[in-house]
Amino acid sequence: MSYVISAPAPVSVPVVGRAERFPVNRVYCVGRNYVAHAQEMGFTGREPPFFFIKPADSCLVVETGQTAQLPYPSLTQDFQHEIELVACIGKGGMNIPADQARQHIWGYAVGLDMTRRDLQGEQKKQGRPWCIGKTFEAASPIGAITPAAQVAAQIESAEIALSVNGQTRQKSDVSKLIWNLGEIIEHLSRAWLLKPGDLIYTGTPEGVSALQRGDVLEGTVGGLTPIKLQVV
Repeated sequence: MSYVISAPAPVSVPVVGRAERFPVNRVYCVGRNYVAHAQEMGFTGREPPFFFIKPADSCLVVETGQTAQLPYPSLTQDFQHEIELVACIGKGGMNIPADQARQHIWGYAVGLDMTRRDLQGEQKKQGRPWCIGKTFEAASPIGAITPAAQVAAQIESAEIALSVNGQTRQKSDVSKLIWNLGEIIEHLSRAWLLKPGDLIYTGTPEGVSALQRGDVLEGTVGGLTPIKLQVV
């Protein structure tokens, strides 16, 4: 097939122990899915889950063993980090029951939902969509994907943590998710047809804060491949 302009290169993520890569379709993110983070953002309680979407090309793919360059985005003075467990969908569907949802997960990765917090806040105050705060170049860093069969038994009780320049900023446990992996997929698949290649960023714990150029971030979730970046 020919195109009138050059087709964009597909986005793909490395897979632990495999030469083949995981192709990215859509990027879904769950908002305020840890109680302590909801509280630090001014909210409380187990509210119904809500979602926002980022394009595949917002992914900054961190190759194994490398420190990726994370560009400080334009227009913001408050660039914040959010460490997250990412569930990678291998089998699509709609109206997926929570007790069957994990069968649709191909693997897991460490990700970051980067945020222009000041721009997000301005849009919230005006009642406008706040995609400018969440969607921009390199807004969705992600590390190598580990197949689910290798980590499924312990991933939902794994420690999740992020350090900046060697100092811990975020630290919690995946078991503290307000909506667990099965529930997330159940709710999400009511609204959208999930497809192979979709990524689900499952939420961030408390401790989100601003970054400066030169900062080095290191994120971990249990035994998954860590992610390391430097803000430039």
